[in-house]
Amino acid sequence: MLPVGVNDKWLLDNLVCPREHGSLSVLGSKLICPAGHEYPVIKGVPVMILAGLEQTGPIGSASSELLQLVYQESEQKYKDDYFLDTLSLGGEHMAALKRAIETAQLGEVDPVVRYMVSETCGNLYRPLVGRLSTYPIPELRLPEGRGKLHLDLGCSWGRWSVAASRKGYQPIGVDFSLGAVLAARRVCSHIGAQGVFVVADVRYLPFRSGLFDVVFSYSVLQHFSKEDAKMALREAARVLKEDGTSLIQMANAFGFRSLQLQMQRRFKEGKEFDVRYWTLPELRSTFSQLIGPSSVSADGYGGLGIQRSDMRMLTPGRRLLVHCSELLRKLSTHLPWMRYFADSLYVRSIRRRA
Repeated sequence: MLPVGVNDKWLLDNLVCPREHGSLSVLGSKLICPAGHEYPVIKGVPVMILAGLEQTGPIGSASSELLQLVYQESEQKYKDDYFLDTLSLGGEHMAALKRAIETAQLGEVDPVVRYMVSETCGNLYRPLVGRLSTYPIPELRLPEGRGKLHLDLGCSWGRWSVAASRKGYQPIGVDFSLGAVLAARRVCSHIGAQGVFVVADVRYLPFRSGLFDVVFSYSVLQHFSKEDAKMALREAARVLKEDGTSLIQMANAFGFRSLQLQMQRRFKEGKEFDVRYWTLPELRSTFSQLIGPSSVSADGYGGLGIQRSDMRMLTPGRRLLVHCSELLRKLSTHLPWMRYFADSLYVRSIRRRA
């Protein structure tokens, strides 16, 4: 049996070729589709990415090249069990992470999470880099899962997948970074959460159509060019069940903090992994067209990634910002016009019937 862990059967039943959407079979240490496309399994993780495609950012290109090299030269020869070169981590933090691993200073929190916390959770968490003492697991604004399948697009180290597991969903996380996916598996094992993880490009999902009850994404598609984001939304629609729900966070062009940041770059379109800003009507129209009937709600004010659940971890000044964001978010449920000035928005869509 292919070494993909305890979820072998589920993966083999539901993974498909991300290019042809054909079924996969096991051939040695790889998966192969009827058209002959091959996908390696590295460290027990299916790597379902397409070689030769333009990536959504520099880390995507580096990750793709590295994973192909590792597969070709044999997994056993690669000495970095953490696959650090596939992580989107700055030089100073990367150097500190490598030192922590080399000196076995692993601590209670996974070392990758400790040093990636500001990369995945936002600028509020910068003082916690390297000093994180517990996992910042956010609150998932979805009803109880009752065993439904939940796809986490761009899962990174798995914080939203853990949140989904705690709410009764069966989470499946995908991310382009093998290092992040391996961290997600370690985190779930450490804290006793469920989770199945696959390396994949969210623009080319390796799952059969109509599989998931929920597709979720946070702080991911906001970094894509608008064309790449639309590709990901089409794929989200494809893998959703009829009447399934997508809940996706995006950045608002007219948020107070968003306007300030856009002014700093002279309102030029972002490049590589910069944040892209959308207007509320643009989001509602695009999501409605590509997935189904959509509504937009406020997620946060004063920045991106602000989470009430992490209040205890933050400094007093940052807690005040979270309090203000929460107050404005709650007011926006009674005063809908306030959504137009939120920095972070949630777009909720229902997959239309065929």
